Amino acid sequence: MEAPIGAQGVVVPALMQAERTSSRSGLRLPSPRVSLLLVVLFLGFGVILGDAAGSRLSDTLASQRSPLKLVLPAAMATNAATAQDTETSTSAELSPSQPEPTPTPAAEKAAPVKAPSSSSGSSTEGGSSGSQGRASHSHGGSSEPANGPAAKLPPIKHVFVVMLSDEPYASVFGPASTAPYLSGTLEREGELLVRYDAVAHEELANELALISGQGPTAETAANCPNYTEIAGASVGPEEQVLGSGCVYPPTTQTLVGQLTAKHLTWRAYVQGIDESGSQAGACAHPLLGQADPTAAQSSSTGAYATFRNPFVYFSSIVGSPTCASDDVGLASLKDNLASVKSTPSFSYIVPDRCHDGNPTPCTPGAPAGMAPAQTLLKQIVPEITGSKAYKESGLLVITVDQAPSSGAFADSSSCCGQPLFPNDPVKTLAGAPRGGGTVGALLLSPYVKGATTSQEQFNHFSLLRTIEDFFSLEHLGYAGLSAVKSLEPEMFTRLPIRGK
Repeated sequence: MEAPIGAQGVVVPALMQAERTSSRSGLRLPSPRVSLLLVVLFLGFGVILGDAAGSRLSDTLASQRSPLKLVLPAAMATNAATAQDTETSTSAELSPSQPEPTPTPAAEKAAPVKAPSSSSGSSTEGGSSGSQGRASHSHGGSSEPANGPAAKLPPIKHVFVVMLSDEPYASVFGPASTAPYLSGTLEREGELLVRYDAVAHEELANELALISGQGPTAETAANCPNYTEIAGASVGPEEQVLGSGCVYPPTTQTLVGQLTAKHLTWRAYVQGIDESGSQAGACAHPLLGQADPTAAQSSSTGAYATFRNPFVYFSSIVGSPTCASDDVGLASLKDNLASVKSTPSFSYIVPDRCHDGNPTPCTPGAPAGMAPAQTLLKQIVPEITGSKAYKESGLLVITVDQAPSSGAFADSSSCCGQPLFPNDPVKTLAGAPRGGGTVGALLLSPYVKGATTSQEQFNHFSLLRTIEDFFSLEHLGYAGLSAVKSLEPEMFTRLPIRGK
C-alpha cells in the first residue's frame, strides 16, 4: 500500500497509522487544527485562574501609600534624576494623613548606604529616592543655570540649630523612629538630608566642629573628662589648633566670635542651666584643671552635661562677660522669640540628657531615646516656627551630634573630603578616614519646600560653612576645605518673604 500524502505533498505514514490504531481501540484523535485550538483555550484558562489566585506586584510594595525613605547609591540617584527631569513639581506633595512604614531597626540600618556624591544637576520628583509622594533633590556642584546668573542662597537672617545626641539616622528620621512628630509631621514640612554625616566621635568633638571648624583632640573625642586647657597649643594647616586638652586658647576663632565682630547676635539655649531647680548657672563649666563629673556616660550624672554645651570650651567665650548672658537656659527661648529684634541671628538649642534622644537614661528609671526628645520638640519647634523672625527669614535645622561609636548601630562612616585629624589618635577606618557616621538633618524654613529629600552628601562642616555664607563670613577651619560644600541654592524654593 502506498503511503498517504499530506496537504503539501508530504508523506505522513505515522499519523495514518496512529489513526488506524485509535480506530481499532475505539478512540479517535482530533485533527491537528482542533488540537491547537484546545491548547490555546487551556493556556488562556490557566492565565485567568493564576491571575485570580495570585497577587500582583501593584498589590504589594508598589501600591503602599506610605513613603519609603531610602538612600540610593549615587549612580542610581543620578540616573533617576535624569530619567524624571521633566516631571519636576506635579506630584511631590505628601498627604499629612499618610503613616510611616515601620521596618525593624536592623532593616532600616541598611538604608543609609554610603556612596560617592551624585553629579546630577537637576531635581526630580518621587522616583529618585525610592519614596512615594516625596520629592528628591540630586543637585550638582554648579549652580550656574544655562542662561542667567548663578543661583544664590535665600536671605536667611535667623538660623536655629537643635542638636540631638548619639543616635543613628534610622532611629531619628527612619520609619523605626519612636518620634513620629519628627520623622512624620515635621519631615512632611521640610527637606530631609539623608546623607548628612557627623565628623567624629564623640558628642563634644562634633559640637565643637560645628561652631569652629576644629577637629577633635584626644580629650574632646572622649567628651573631656578633665576640663583642661590645650597645652602648648600651636596652629597647623586649616587653622587647626594642635595639642592635647579641651579648652581652646583665646585666639581660636569661632562662629559666635565672627557674628559678634559683625554686630550680629547669638545665643545658646541649654536646657538644665540657669533655670528654676537647676544646679548649674548660666555659662556653666568646671574649673580649669578639674575633673568634670558630667562627662561620664552613665545614668547617675543628672540632666546637664558640660560636653553638650560646646561654647564653654573656648576661652574667648567663657572669658567674656557676655557668656553669662548668651549661654543661658532653654526657658529664655520663648521670650527672645517674641520679636524679630530680640531673636538672635544664630540660636543653638541644646536639650538636656533627659530629652536629647540619647539612649542612656539621664537618671535611673527615666525614659530614654527619641520618645522623650519628641516631647521637647513638640514644645520648642512650634515656638520657633510661629515666631515672626522665622516666618520672615528663618531656617531651623534639626540634627544629631554623632551616630553611636559602639553597639548594634555603630557607624564611623564619613564623607565630604573627611580630613585625617592631626590630634585624633584614631585616624582611619578600613582604609578610609574615620567619621562620626550618618545622622541625617532636617531643614525647616519658609524657603524650603515640604516633603522633599536630598541625596547630596553634607556634614557638620558643611552646616558651619552654610551658616557663614548666610551671614557673609569667612569659612573657619575645616569648613574651608574645597571638598566641603554649602547647602545648595536649589534646595531652597526662594519663596517671597511671608507677610510682605
